[in-house]
Amino acid sequence: MIQTARGIGASSGIAIGKAFVLPSWEWDVPEKKMDPSDLAKEFERLYEGVRSSKDEIQYIKNEISEMVGKEESTIFDAHLAILEDPVFMNEIQGIIQRQYKAAEVAVKEAIDHFVTMFDLLDDDYMKERALDIKDVGNRLLKHLLGAPEITLPTDANPYILVAKELSPSQLVHLNPKNVLGIVMLMGGKTSHSAIMARALGIPLVLGLEGKLKEPIQTGEKVVVDGEQGHVLVEPSAEVLAWYKERQRVFQDEMAELCKIKSLPAVTTDGHSIHLAANISSTRELDIAVQNGAESVGLFRTEFMYMDRIYPPNEMEQFTVYRELAQTFREKTVIIRTLDIGGDKPMDYLQIPEEDNPFLGYRAIRICLDRTDVFKTQLRAILRASDYGPIKVMFPMISSMEEIVAAKRILEEAKQELREEGQAFNEDIPIGIMIEVPAAAAMADFLAEEVDFFSIGTNDLVQYTLAVDRMNEQIAHMYDPYHPAVLRLIRQTVEAAKQKGIHVGVCGEMAGDPRAVPLWVALGIDELSMSSRTIPRVKAAIRRTSCEDSKSLASQLYRCRTKAEIEGVLGFESLPPTSSFEQAEAAMKYVNSESLEQ
Repeated sequence: MIQTARGIGASSGIAIGKAFVLPSWEWDVPEKKMDPSDLAKEFERLYEGVRSSKDEIQYIKNEISEMVGKEESTIFDAHLAILEDPVFMNEIQGIIQRQYKAAEVAVKEAIDHFVTMFDLLDDDYMKERALDIKDVGNRLLKHLLGAPEITLPTDANPYILVAKELSPSQLVHLNPKNVLGIVMLMGGKTSHSAIMARALGIPLVLGLEGKLKEPIQTGEKVVVDGEQGHVLVEPSAEVLAWYKERQRVFQDEMAELCKIKSLPAVTTDGHSIHLAANISSTRELDIAVQNGAESVGLFRTEFMYMDRIYPPNEMEQFTVYRELAQTFREKTVIIRTLDIGGDKPMDYLQIPEEDNPFLGYRAIRICLDRTDVFKTQLRAILRASDYGPIKVMFPMISSMEEIVAAKRILEEAKQELREEGQAFNEDIPIGIMIEVPAAAAMADFLAEEVDFFSIGTNDLVQYTLAVDRMNEQIAHMYDPYHPAVLRLIRQTVEAAKQKGIHVGVCGEMAGDPRAVPLWVALGIDELSMSSRTIPRVKAAIRRTSCEDSKSLASQLYRCRTKAEIEGVLGFESLPPTSSFEQAEAAMKYVNSESLEQ
């Protein structure tokens, strides 16, 4: 049956082949109780299952490190940590001890409990951790039940793997030479499975639950567009030919990008733009360096605070920040202070649930309220600044009062460290995120209080247009190239230039090659983006002329519609693999073909 659907493109590339549908890795565990006298025996069964699972995970980690590198193999450290987590294990032991249930029944109930709890949270990162718990729990169940592994095709014919969910443990057994692409109904971009698929270079589309009219069947011809998130089942000959050409163009482009990773990001007439990486953990440092990152333009510290029962202490944070500074000793690391809110619940901070968390108690507002947590983080950042060129950045600033208050707490932290004899950079640069329209409107005043701006386009677009991009009914209205957004960006850049401070961009627009002429025309100093996007943006910079881009500026500011802006920027001149608009046009073409047939 001919079908088309759009999910989330999580690993770039075009894959074309026959589908193999993987059965779910779950077992029925019938209710089974035991005699109270067998309690010790049942606990021993549980401990033996845990030991076997740990040994197996450690073996998998060692094997996968040779395939994707040591950094990516640390995903399995998280799996080992779950088996050692007292909360998880106490839940299992409590069910056995209080209800006299068999170990496998207790494990199944604990898995279901935690997976349900994580799924209820309104946070994609936490939802995706539920798959890790399910993966570890199912491995433990396998050993308790003596069940076999679910196997993949053993023949040498390449295939498109289709699954509801795919755990890192299952991905380990994939041969990249045989797996052309992956389609998952569940999951998100930050899941461990998505991370591993990117490391293995396998195109991946996920998030297709409810978007297919009929389940994909083993043997059906499937096209996977891992960049745009398109999946096509049994496409027509014309559509198939179009995607084969896109596949060839993509492969040629990847080969060219490999050649320029170590070259500077300089326009054809000698104008340089600093390219930095957005990262969330030290595990991403190697990937950033390999892709040509000149620095870390945004280190998201909030992930250090998630998935735990208490906030990280000063030493924990200092150790991480110091590693960042030492890795980029001759470069810059911008550390964004805690950016959490009602959309990222953390019990230990007692953040209340809110109807509209993006307009509520979050980011700098929490930090200025919870000065104990804020100062602990600032002390750790300051101490790490003695090991390399660290900058500190405050998120979601909307008023002068917030900057003054944040700087006062920073000064208090400095004074404490002086009294303790701790070394730090007395002149650590201070910056703010420009992601609220109020900040952009008064950028000239704010520029007098800080050393740099970083324009967070994701929230700036959302707040400027009053559009929640996660709301499917209005997601089409989320437009980074809206004239109002460009005017606010221009106003912010001009204010920074007038005050002589550094200005960069760290939202999704920074990683869009189509926007490069805009950044060149505005005179942006730095673009910070996902590490793997850097080579493509660098290629766009190296084929752009500074003088030609400047001539576009006056035209852009007179544009009243998105279509006019796209025309001035010449979006239609870019190749298909770099143009979201052409991909959308292709999808419309594909859909029309499907309807006709």
